[in-house]
Amino acid sequence: MIRKTFIIICFGICSFSGVNAQQSKPVIYQMIVRLFGNQNTTNKFYGSIEENGCGKFNDINDKALDSLKTLGITHIWYTGILEHATMTDYAAFGIKVDDPDVVKGRAGSPYAVKDYYDVDPDLSVNVKNRMAEFQSLIDRTHQHGLKAIMDFIPNHVARGYYSGAKPDSVISFGMQDDTSVTFSPKNDFYYIPKTSFVVPKGVDAGGKDFHSPLKDGKFYERPAKATGNNVFKPDPSIDDWYETVKLNYGVDIQHGNKEYFTPTPPVWKKMRDILVFWTKKGVDGFRCDVAEMVPVAFWHWVIPQVKKVNPHIIFIAEAYTPEKYEQYLNYGHFDYLYNKVGLYDVLKKLIKNDSGTSVNEIENVMDFQKNFSQHMLNFLENHDEERIASIQFAGNPFFAEPAMVIAATISNAPVMIYFGQELGEKAEGAEGFGGDDGKTTIFDYWGVPAVQQWTDDGKFDGGKLSSAQKSLRDFYQKLLHIARGNAALYNGQYQIIKDTVFNEKQFAYLRFNGQEKILVVANFDRKNNLQTTLQMPANLTGRKSLETVVNLFTNKRVGIEKGIPISVAPNGYLILKLE
Repeated sequence: MIRKTFIIICFGICSFSGVNAQQSKPVIYQMIVRLFGNQNTTNKFYGSIEENGCGKFNDINDKALDSLKTLGITHIWYTGILEHATMTDYAAFGIKVDDPDVVKGRAGSPYAVKDYYDVDPDLSVNVKNRMAEFQSLIDRTHQHGLKAIMDFIPNHVARGYYSGAKPDSVISFGMQDDTSVTFSPKNDFYYIPKTSFVVPKGVDAGGKDFHSPLKDGKFYERPAKATGNNVFKPDPSIDDWYETVKLNYGVDIQHGNKEYFTPTPPVWKKMRDILVFWTKKGVDGFRCDVAEMVPVAFWHWVIPQVKKVNPHIIFIAEAYTPEKYEQYLNYGHFDYLYNKVGLYDVLKKLIKNDSGTSVNEIENVMDFQKNFSQHMLNFLENHDEERIASIQFAGNPFFAEPAMVIAATISNAPVMIYFGQELGEKAEGAEGFGGDDGKTTIFDYWGVPAVQQWTDDGKFDGGKLSSAQKSLRDFYQKLLHIARGNAALYNGQYQIIKDTVFNEKQFAYLRFNGQEKILVVANFDRKNNLQTTLQMPANLTGRKSLETVVNLFTNKRVGIEKGIPISVAPNGYLILKLE
């Protein structure tokens, strides 16, 4: 049998144009602060903060940060920082009590912001000292050479939004609105005049065991405001974002999305001031929730203004519309976009071994993103997606290893992991409002078993991990350091390599720059080994023949004479440095 290796030339097709030289690859670790440090193992369905416990800013201590840095992390996305609606009563501290009928879960959704100028009191040891505890976390993060990212939620606020911490000069949302009209460019909200808000049928705030005089199936709001996911009626459904109110950026959504951006809408100015407020507190970046639900013109206007305060701050967009990606990068000034509708969707199908899925889909994604792939944030988990180890996804975290290798090495883009992903967290069972959906709840007070095994009562030494969990975490640590430590993987070009023995589940590519050449091979086939010998042409190797290759996972060096011998087990991978 004649075996051939094909090099798909990617100059001008698959190369990364406009790549900015960077010193390393950003590696982001998303953690839900409420859950990260919680050592309570009660995990009662719809449990209160007293019953199930809650993580704190102070739990993210020097040991935790040291361990994350050793893992290979460069940035931590602290999820759930801003004060949001909750069923926990903090009236004793001067904080307005929320109506539970418009709160999802006992803890509440971090994306139903109640006060843009305050932090979640759940996360503090001393509620009165909560902002200082947050500031200490930011300072501590920086002392460990790490960067801090927080959420910015621009599209909607909690139904009961009330800022008790805003500067006196700030006019609260809606205070100057004309509530007699559906839309006005001067209004902060959209209204449904002459109607009252109706709590959706089926809402059982806090579950059957939660009791409160405010739990009555009603919430007074007249006139009713439009709901966060663009529902322009007073009675959203239980599947809508009924706990939130849509903000008005000067777009008349109900009349052809007509734009009124001159003069500058008041919401724009208020949001700019909020971003500047947190930037001045030392935050290094913002993950912008549902960024596409806000006009790109706003981002074009606001991001440069924030970067005048801190030129190095980064903006990450939660974006799901591929045809708009370049617009949000080039005109909107975002640094990075979610690579969900793109690489994630393809890799998920390969991990799950879905029938009909081919690695050719990876090629299609890379070709589509060829001019901006370095600006796509690659990941396999986040709070909106199922855990890899869950029965709803793969049921086995090791099935994702070849996909994670690709996510971390296929482009110059940053890569993100979700707390517990590196430990094989399964997200088993229903927590409360967060059902049995394969996702770690963002709505409830809960403990995350795999993370608790790693944190080991605050020692952060992995003392309670199984041997399989330790092996998985070791894989992630090695991979992240490989991705960060080799210039070809963060400042290089990419070329697909094909061989006649490859099937639809086997994929290889070369990453290279002037100094380094790295071959990556991924075998998604769960049954068949990949055995072949690959030939690298002289125009890529810089010489007629290679002398050695180094396996970057094992550091094993192999001399070669007639091509590169490739042996990859089912569901396996290789990362080889060519010398």
